[in-house]
Amino acid sequence: MSYEFLQILWFILIAVLWIGFFFLEGFDFGVGMLLPFLGKKDTERRAIINTIGSVWDGNEVWLLTAGGAMFAAFPHWYATMFSGFYLALFLLVIGLILRGISFEYRSKDSNPAWRRRFDRMIAIGSFLPSFLLGTAFANLAQGVPIDENMIYTGNLFTLLNPFGLIGGVTMVSVFLLHGANFLTLKLDGELRDRAREVSKKLYIVAAIAVVLLAVTTYIYTDISTKIGINPGIMPIASVAVLLVTILFINRKMEGWAFISTGIHIILTQIAFFTLMFPRVMISSTNPAYNLTIYNASSSQYTLTVMSIIALIFVPIVLIYQGWTYYMFRKRITAEKQSLVY
Repeated sequence: MSYEFLQILWFILIAVLWIGFFFLEGFDFGVGMLLPFLGKKDTERRAIINTIGSVWDGNEVWLLTAGGAMFAAFPHWYATMFSGFYLALFLLVIGLILRGISFEYRSKDSNPAWRRRFDRMIAIGSFLPSFLLGTAFANLAQGVPIDENMIYTGNLFTLLNPFGLIGGVTMVSVFLLHGANFLTLKLDGELRDRAREVSKKLYIVAAIAVVLLAVTTYIYTDISTKIGINPGIMPIASVAVLLVTILFINRKMEGWAFISTGIHIILTQIAFFTLMFPRVMISSTNPAYNLTIYNASSSQYTLTVMSIIALIFVPIVLIYQGWTYYMFRKRITAEKQSLVY
């Protein structure tokens, strides 16, 4: 395999890892953010947690794998992004730690105040990564200050620009809708009806945010010069598929509603990586300082070995995770005798 082919291949594989993470952890984060608001009683909140209890930690592995693949395949990309976005990523990790601890310790004490405290921590720990990742990816598309030495010259507040904030709000709103649709698939009884009603309200917020992000992409990125006024089928389809989600929600077609938000997330990320290619980080200082798959990659030997390892182990991981979802596919009720603490 040629060096250029391997560089393109690993750009695509990293994109697939991020897409898998956003699709799976998207509903995961959405459920976490909805937890304190959707569940009125402790048993209801426990039922909501149980919908993701068997999969949340497995979903986070996609983030670790994406970061690891970036480090091994494109070390300059990893070094510039993870050092430049250090404070944002530090807050992201804090959120994930709070979330993981809360899942494990929430039921160690039956005191209602103890459990409510951890429920709020789960919500905060789900919101922070959603918002920060949305902000980070919007900034990657817009471009960030990078000098000739591949060093990020901005700070945390550089990322908190209008387009970055729109990206963060959009990702939070879409994840909330994705999570609500997931709950309609996994819950039963009154909780299921409540999740459906919440999804109708969240749809309005998500639809407005997605349309706003689509419009501002033409203002803050180089999409019009790189791709053209017509962005192609992927961005248009990503917006359209989200807008039709309300039809499935209103007709109580929970599976199609969940698939619809999932397809939106997938198409949005495909559009993002298409806009970026062959760049991995855009320099707002000077286009000559852009990081690309060609100047940020590892050696041909490294990429070859990684490709062989991925060919062996990725199918195994996918089969195992698919089996996990199949085994825990049943609906969950808020009846105390059926709950697992």
